[in-house]
Amino acid sequence: MANNLIIVESPTKSKTIAKFLPKTYAVTASMGHLRDLPKSSFGVDLEHDFEPKYINIRGKGDLIKDLKAKAKNAKKIYLATDPDREGEAISWHLAYLLGLDTKAVCRIEFHEITETAVKNALKNARAIDMDMVDAQQARRIIDRIVGYKLSPLLWRKVRKGLSAGRVQSVAVKIIADREKEIKAFEPEEYWTLQVKLRQDAKAAIFAADVVKFKNEKLTLHNAEETLQVEKALARAAYQVEEAVRKDVRRRPMPPFTTSSLQQEAGRKLNFTTKKTMIVAQQLYEGINVGKTGSVGMITYMRTDSVRMANEARLSIRDHIKQVYGAAYCPDKANFFATRQSAQDAHEAIRPTAVERTPAEMERYLSKDQYKLYKLIWNRAVASQMAEAVYESTTLNIKGGEYGLRASGSVLKFDGYLKLADKKEQGDSREVPYIPAPSPLELYKVVPGEQHFTEPPPHYTEAALVKELEEKGIGRPSTYAPIIQTIQDRGYVVREGKKLLVTELGLTVVDLLTQYFKDVINIPFSAELETELDEIAEHKEDKLAILKKFYDPFSKLLKVAEVAIPKVDLPVEVSDVKCEKCGRMMVVKEGRYGKFLACPGFPECRNTKPILVKAGVKCPDCGGEVIVRKTKTGRIFYGCSNYPTCKFTSWDKPSATEKCPECGHYMVEHLERGGKIKLYCSNVKCPNALPRHTVRHKVTTASVLGVKHVVKKRRAAKGTARKTAATATKKRTGARTGAGRKQAQ
Repeated sequence: MANNLIIVESPTKSKTIAKFLPKTYAVTASMGHLRDLPKSSFGVDLEHDFEPKYINIRGKGDLIKDLKAKAKNAKKIYLATDPDREGEAISWHLAYLLGLDTKAVCRIEFHEITETAVKNALKNARAIDMDMVDAQQARRIIDRIVGYKLSPLLWRKVRKGLSAGRVQSVAVKIIADREKEIKAFEPEEYWTLQVKLRQDAKAAIFAADVVKFKNEKLTLHNAEETLQVEKALARAAYQVEEAVRKDVRRRPMPPFTTSSLQQEAGRKLNFTTKKTMIVAQQLYEGINVGKTGSVGMITYMRTDSVRMANEARLSIRDHIKQVYGAAYCPDKANFFATRQSAQDAHEAIRPTAVERTPAEMERYLSKDQYKLYKLIWNRAVASQMAEAVYESTTLNIKGGEYGLRASGSVLKFDGYLKLADKKEQGDSREVPYIPAPSPLELYKVVPGEQHFTEPPPHYTEAALVKELEEKGIGRPSTYAPIIQTIQDRGYVVREGKKLLVTELGLTVVDLLTQYFKDVINIPFSAELETELDEIAEHKEDKLAILKKFYDPFSKLLKVAEVAIPKVDLPVEVSDVKCEKCGRMMVVKEGRYGKFLACPGFPECRNTKPILVKAGVKCPDCGGEVIVRKTKTGRIFYGCSNYPTCKFTSWDKPSATEKCPECGHYMVEHLERGGKIKLYCSNVKCPNALPRHTVRHKVTTASVLGVKHVVKKRRAAKGTARKTAATATKKRTGARTGAGRKQAQ
């Protein structure tokens, strides 16, 4: 008979926990929030200290009845919702529904779903933390005020269906500002120059960058300037002025926080922030690992902290010694500083048991679960490994009036990089150690290479998360839903990995920035996050923070209501007629990009995808080839007669050209330099696109038509030696061949 009732949020979590406890404990799930502010009304009493008017969430009535029935039969109730503000608020709502005293010892929390963690939590039950509840309520009320006061304003002034949010609008503004930077950017030409040197004719050749002229930084603006320097370097005498050889140590990265996990999963696994959190939640709540049953694989995945529990740290260090050897385990454990603005309530994301290695767990995990678990496991274990050691060599060289630098490093000891991929290890570049002062021989002046300054890159989801975290906007738990929301609203579209602001997004952001600049900005949002933290820490009063926000906001709202003119968004009319009502369809923009819609909405709800013709016929069936996009936004070409015809191509088929070698159709491939080059579509043809294409550099030689500048005398000697050696080989080969023929 179950005398004790434990309420968690997820049914998966409840199953995992139940197997750790005796039959006197029953574990059930609340399925998240049971009460919230109403969707149909504002739900906040501004006249009476911002009192929220909570209601039971529609559709949760039967669940609430079931929980009340179970609670009635239980002698002791434990609220085990997630260990954060949101979880604390859910526990508070549960206490209200079940008639529990919030001051009673009924709240338990654990940061990993293991037997030890759950049993320790039961031993250390506490009352509901009302400061944390107040902090969550303050956030919820402020977000409700912004959303329910600004959104109707946008409806009236711009278009129905729009929304605004304290954090989401700032996120869109960040993306919009970057887009403006990119458009305003003007590239500037610059050139770099290298020479190849050696100590003598038998010594190794190494490259040195030309960095100074008369002890000042050298800047080359064009090919003509670069060629003059090349000529001067060809005549110069070279000498090592300073030689430094030292060991450079690279410390491992700390274990993951929520934001760093989202960033790394985006960079390495191509996961969206949403996908990362979904998979991490699955790993946290429990995975069936055979005879052991369901067990939580990682610690709680919503955290700002890089702190690791001492027990876990010791366990990981023991694992490192046993598997990789004592050399890979430092004498003292590695500790990492958590950001000052971070909440340190939870430890970093780590595996709950280091002995459950990715290789051993792969058979129990889905493909995505395995990838993310391996990422988390490797990072946590690597964080406690020894430093990587590189041997770094730097030569400062004088060549006439010019200063040169040759730098290189070689990995001496991999340390934590034992668990890293080759990209993280970096490329080794050997530079010989030549003591100063030593003369050097010029082997070759490498033709200067042209470059252009590049604009700042478009934000990716990972880059946006990093920016939001660095600016102190939002919290790790909010990043994924924020990014999803701004896409759902049509303010931002995802193209490949890039986040691009739409015209609608620009219009809304510019409007909000103009009339609510004191609210929709980075410093304000960051300051508010700090104040919410201080409520949770009992340093600030909830009511004081709400008043501090609302008083100036309400004044801005009154001004904006009068001052903002009606914005007429341009409507792009297509040449496609609606087959249902006969109207000419218009171009609309949604979360998946542009589409055609009937202007007679809501009477006519007809929509169509926009088919962009490539201007060529399908090589298989003769139909129209159209431009399509994958789910990740990558462009490809397919036949309009799909699924009857299944022709697809990453490259655009040529309208006229056929391969002279095999007769197959040619495709137009966009090279890195922006040029279009034709290749045969037949992969077996010699004219097919090579698997590994080399990017051609623009040099002084290609621009000005000059030859490589080398020391003529030494070059001539080298040519003479090669010619003599080749002649000797030929003579030897001829004799050997003649001897073989005679023997036969």
